[in-house]
Amino acid sequence: MELPFYAKLALLLAVGALVILLLELGKNLFIPLIFALLVAILLYPLNRFLEQKWHFSRLWATSFSLFLFMVGVTVFSYIVILQLVNFLNNIPDLKQRFLPILYDFQAWVQKRFHINQEEQMNLFKSSYASLSAAVTRSLGDLFFSVAGFILLAVFVFLYTFFILYYRGLLLKFFLNLFKYKNQTSAMEIVLDTKAMMGSYVAGLLIEMLMLAVINSICLYFIGTPYAILLGVMAALFNIVPYLGIYTSIFLTMLVTFGNSNMATTIESGAALMIIHLIEANILMPQIVGTRVKINSFITLLAVVLGELVWGIPGMFLFIPVVGLIKLISERVPGMEAWAILIGIEEKQQPQAFEEELPQKDTTPSTNDNFSVQPTA
Repeated sequence: MELPFYAKLALLLAVGALVILLLELGKNLFIPLIFALLVAILLYPLNRFLEQKWHFSRLWATSFSLFLFMVGVTVFSYIVILQLVNFLNNIPDLKQRFLPILYDFQAWVQKRFHINQEEQMNLFKSSYASLSAAVTRSLGDLFFSVAGFILLAVFVFLYTFFILYYRGLLLKFFLNLFKYKNQTSAMEIVLDTKAMMGSYVAGLLIEMLMLAVINSICLYFIGTPYAILLGVMAALFNIVPYLGIYTSIFLTMLVTFGNSNMATTIESGAALMIIHLIEANILMPQIVGTRVKINSFITLLAVVLGELVWGIPGMFLFIPVVGLIKLISERVPGMEAWAILIGIEEKQQPQAFEEELPQKDTTPSTNDNFSVQPTA
């Protein structure tokens, strides 16, 4: 017996709410696990090459792949930290730059709201006490955040090692969850998922490296202070769709204004925006490819939902998760509509409206059991 539409909708909403609740409660498990899965897919070609061409054992190939990955991350982090230390050493110069702006702002407040500078200072001092307490609490939270990040990195490292080492066992377990006749379709989902996530992660890394170089060179020739730091920061923030680029432009213009003139500030912001437009419309489709076919609306919803459920990591991780949902929806009968909603609109030749309407199938269904149909 087929359920009515309102019953299906209520059941779907209930399942969605339970899934989101499960993701929220289990974020300490799922976040490092998905990060590890992405890193494992990224390192799989190197791991495979070491096993087949250089005849490394599974243990040594996995260990060496992770070692090279950690070396790359360490070198990149070292360069960024050097630039950040150089920036922090020049904080007093930034204060001197913004003091005249503060005095002009006080004069404007006095003229506009008739609050003299002494009253403004009293308000500032009263707010400073609560701000100091908030900063103290933030430093404590920062300590736990750093400790949590280190713990997250350790678990990502361990999960990645075990996923690569036991990949054959995990694949056999997944395939045996299905009946024999459906294992071919299940294997197609595995291969498509690996290809999709691999192209997505590798494409993002290549794109981030290219953007870091291009941003730094452009900002350097413009005369932007801390060009390397700001260029790398803009490339890192670009991982978060839509929100990251505007945040990086704002921070770049703020730092540039504190160290240079208004013309350089505007040129720096305009340069990052032009680079972003070129990247979003030319580089991104070419580098990442067409495997992650998610429209902009669903991408934005995934970013917002990811931030609500998992915070900043969710803004990055929910995009490949949505791509995986799309792959599964394309192969599970009854879920094709979700694949259409998530995917991009294919360009078609104009045709009459009547031809676009789906024809009602009056043939009675003979397949009442769940099955996964392979696609070409």
